[in-house]
Amino acid sequence: MKLRGLAVFAAILVGNLSFGQSITGRDTTNRVITTAVPFLTISPDARSGALGDAGAATSPDANSAYWNPAKLVFIEEDYGGSLSYTPWLGKIINDMWISYLTGYYKITREQAVALSMKYFDLGDISFRGSNNEPLGDFRPREFSLDLTYSRMLTENLSVGLTGRYIYSNLTGAFTSQGGAVDAKPGKSVAADIGVFYNKQLKGTKSNNLALAAVISNIGAKISYTDSENKDFLPTNLKLGTAFTTEVDMFNSFTFIVDFNKLLVPTIDDGQTVLGGMFSSFTDAPGGFEEEMKEFIVNMGVEYWYNKTFAGRAGYFLEAREKGNRKYLTLGVGFRKDRFGIDVAYLVPTNGRENPLAETIRFSLLLQVAGNEQSRKSVTD
Repeated sequence: MKLRGLAVFAAILVGNLSFGQSITGRDTTNRVITTAVPFLTISPDARSGALGDAGAATSPDANSAYWNPAKLVFIEEDYGGSLSYTPWLGKIINDMWISYLTGYYKITREQAVALSMKYFDLGDISFRGSNNEPLGDFRPREFSLDLTYSRMLTENLSVGLTGRYIYSNLTGAFTSQGGAVDAKPGKSVAADIGVFYNKQLKGTKSNNLALAAVISNIGAKISYTDSENKDFLPTNLKLGTAFTTEVDMFNSFTFIVDFNKLLVPTIDDGQTVLGGMFSSFTDAPGGFEEEMKEFIVNMGVEYWYNKTFAGRAGYFLEAREKGNRKYLTLGVGFRKDRFGIDVAYLVPTNGRENPLAETIRFSLLLQVAGNEQSRKSVTD
């Protein structure tokens, strides 16, 4: 097995089990879209994880920087953060996991910033060659570091921007007998841009509508070798809406729908990043019908009692030809003063295993009201 194949194997371990995506290789029958570093698209927090992985237009919280950087500025508390933990392949092994750490600060009423880190530990792997000779042991890992800025434009509209550094070390640095490096860590930079609109519906004090649009992971292709072989990042378009209705002073429901589409060519013919984003809307061999199948639907409903106890349910739906991920998600949440906790659970519904099946995911949150500075408008 060539050493580049080691990177492929590790990526398949991460990607194909969860997204039908990997660094290289393609299912020619189903035309699953492939990318590098698919860990960037894994839902990091338990709240959205319980809502079918929907979160572009949900009410803002400490994890907003991941789902939509524009939401961040609408958080009422002045500063806070969240820590999330997700076991990976928990039914099989116990040393693979994803963690997400984020913290935010409101500079003024109209401005907020955040720092975030997503870390994926793939556990210990023993690599072997084509003749079963040992090639060494390694602990693959990937992470991203984010800096987010969110700005309120009007009382109902905001925009946000995230800059991201990506590091993916799946095989270490293997060297061939000739001394050339055949595999190395992949590195890249990317950006997210988001828009968020949130408005109380006219004629009512109990209904609220939110709309959102986000393009994430816009960035340079990534390479795991010294060759010209480079792979697309999982650039993604997310369109979301959330409708909240308060039944009475204690009970409220939010109905959430997101649509996701990878802005990556169905067939990689060496396009540039920008060219691939535009061609991703028209390049499916099956025409418009296949293009529509490239949209993933995320649906969820969130119930709150007295803004303290939450119950959540969601569904994730992907076309069979594009990965066939289908699963039900469930979860609960609790908020008290500054603290909160969310828990999520996933149930596959397509007869296939899922890396997150029958595992408990959780998030811890801290949000604190500060001084008057963050409540001041920059125009005051």
